[in-house]
Amino acid sequence: MTVSGCVATQGEVPVAAAKSVAPAPKPVVPAMYQAVPTERFPIPEVDIKKLDRRFWRTEIDYPTDEEPGTLIVDTPNKYLYHVKRNGRATRYGIGVGREGFAWSGRAIVAYKREWPRWTPPDSMVARQPTLEPYSIANGGMDPGLKNPLGARALYIHKDGKDTLYRVHGTPEAWSIGKAVSSGCIRLVNQDIIHLHGEVRDGSRIMVIPDPSMKHLLVG
Repeated sequence: MTVSGCVATQGEVPVAAAKSVAPAPKPVVPAMYQAVPTERFPIPEVDIKKLDRRFWRTEIDYPTDEEPGTLIVDTPNKYLYHVKRNGRATRYGIGVGREGFAWSGRAIVAYKREWPRWTPPDSMVARQPTLEPYSIANGGMDPGLKNPLGARALYIHKDGKDTLYRVHGTPEAWSIGKAVSSGCIRLVNQDIIHLHGEVRDGSRIMVIPDPSMKHLLVG
């Protein structure tokens, strides 16, 4: 007596081969998140599968006493609002890093930069010695798609001093809507380009703290 698996014996009807299943269609990327080939460093399209739809850029009703042009960073809920007239605002999804939880309150956007250099603060270099080549003393990291500040950055000052707080770009769509291990306030590159074009130097910014994330500041 022989034993054989997966073989039809005489009199049995062979099972028909399973029909091939067509791959799922690729998600349609909205125009605002398509590739930007005209940039100094061409930006690829956003991987929509990794960006929750609730964090897509959108215009919303947003009654507030803050004046038009103000930025409101809601770190607990991972949103940034750019206040417009008539009770409206543009809402952006954000990721919030360790440095993003280190400061809250009111300040101004002192200036903004396209394709900025990145110079990690000495405290970050002390935690991550591998960043030494990009330290302030060494001139920072050149602009580019691998630069942690992405395509644009807003530099936040208070009382004439740099807070070291930044609102900046990232190619990492998966990090939007999350608390991440490093950085400040990140938007996908397409969104930070849009915000950069809307915000003026000297605009007000208000950052709402998230007490539940203070553990990120340990160490």
